[in-house]
Amino acid sequence: MSEFQAPQPDVTLLLDMDGVIREATLSTAMGRENIDSWLGRPWSEVVDGASDKIERIMTDTKRSGISAFRQLTHRFPSGLELPMEFTTVLLGGRAGMLAIGKNLQAVAELQTRLISAQQTIERDYWKLREIETRYRLVIEDSNEAVLLAKVSDLKILEANRAATTALAATTRRKDGLAGRDFLQEIAQKDREAVEQMLRRTREQGKAPGILIHLGENAAPWMLRGSLMTSETTPVFLLQMAPIGRTVGQNAPDQEDLERMLDHVPDVVATIDDAGVLRRVNRAFVELVEIGSKDAAIGERLGRWLSRPGADIGVLISNVQRHGMVRLLSTTVQGELGSETEVEISASNYEQDNEKLIVLVMRNVARRLSSNQDGDSLRVALASMNEAVGKTPLRKLVKSTVEVVENHYVRAALELANGNRTSAAEILGLSRQSLYAKLERYNLNDVGQDDREET
Repeated sequence: MSEFQAPQPDVTLLLDMDGVIREATLSTAMGRENIDSWLGRPWSEVVDGASDKIERIMTDTKRSGISAFRQLTHRFPSGLELPMEFTTVLLGGRAGMLAIGKNLQAVAELQTRLISAQQTIERDYWKLREIETRYRLVIEDSNEAVLLAKVSDLKILEANRAATTALAATTRRKDGLAGRDFLQEIAQKDREAVEQMLRRTREQGKAPGILIHLGENAAPWMLRGSLMTSETTPVFLLQMAPIGRTVGQNAPDQEDLERMLDHVPDVVATIDDAGVLRRVNRAFVELVEIGSKDAAIGERLGRWLSRPGADIGVLISNVQRHGMVRLLSTTVQGELGSETEVEISASNYEQDNEKLIVLVMRNVARRLSSNQDGDSLRVALASMNEAVGKTPLRKLVKSTVEVVENHYVRAALELANGNRTSAAEILGLSRQSLYAKLERYNLNDVGQDDREET
């Protein structure tokens, strides 16, 4: 029977009541160190920056006879510094204390290795998390429908967005795909072929793709499978690619279209052939200074177009005649009194057998120069103010009317590309009245294209 071997101290110090080292003994494991220089020196001088700890150790020893274990860093004459754990005992028969120390270098090395291992594990963990995140992003953004199913019962474990969309039409339930039987999502006529393909995948690890049909319209898809291992159970990686089209090829839904149009900085609106607004974006609401898009729907666009000769009637007439209008300059009058120069481009199209007009309206107030033709009327009218007080009112009114008529007759001829019949229609005049005004303002040489009259 072997006797119990108590652990031997590595350093034993005999101290007086003031903490001065009187004797020092080292274990055989540390016998190479010469500690004679310690004798006669305070214990705190051979400890690295722990004088406060030494003082507390001695105070505890004097009070209770033994101190608690405390960790210190001892400096040896050779320059070696070791972490040590000391406890101090008050001697009975002799005045003084006995300090007993144990080398903690092995423990410190183990702690260092433990911390290093923990940091390595944490780095590996985050690397795995990053790989998993990239994997999920790649799978989620894939154009193919991808899902994982258990080999044992074909229960779906995970599915990306494309797979959820592809299989959504096969069931009326609104819950997710997880936990559902993959075979039940396949058309009845294709299930036997799918079972054979999966059996071959389980035996060989992969199998050639087969044709399956999904949804009420039996859309064709190419299904491929491969075998994967996981922590708990083997799983099938199933990939489905649409044939003849791409996933997400369908037109965006109404909400997506509305959000997209609301981010367009220019006005986008749709009107019918009577000028009634059917759809507007947020830029239109801001331009006309109205409360909301709903408040604008059903109103006539002409409510806000204020320039004669470039109003809603002219816009619709030219779209119906030519199919489109480009850069029609006009003015929008806001509900709060603002007046904005805009350019309108419009085109007709059909939706649900109804003829509509889509238009884009751009604010051009900041880029209009002072010498444009649109400012000629303002300049001419401004010159009339100089005649106030010098000319009778009746004559001023007559001259003003002539300036305005001259301007808009020219504008109508330019808008109609010189066609006098179209210009008369734009102005709401008969051809005879238009000819009379052309004669009055010496505009007979403007617009000679009367092909529609012949």
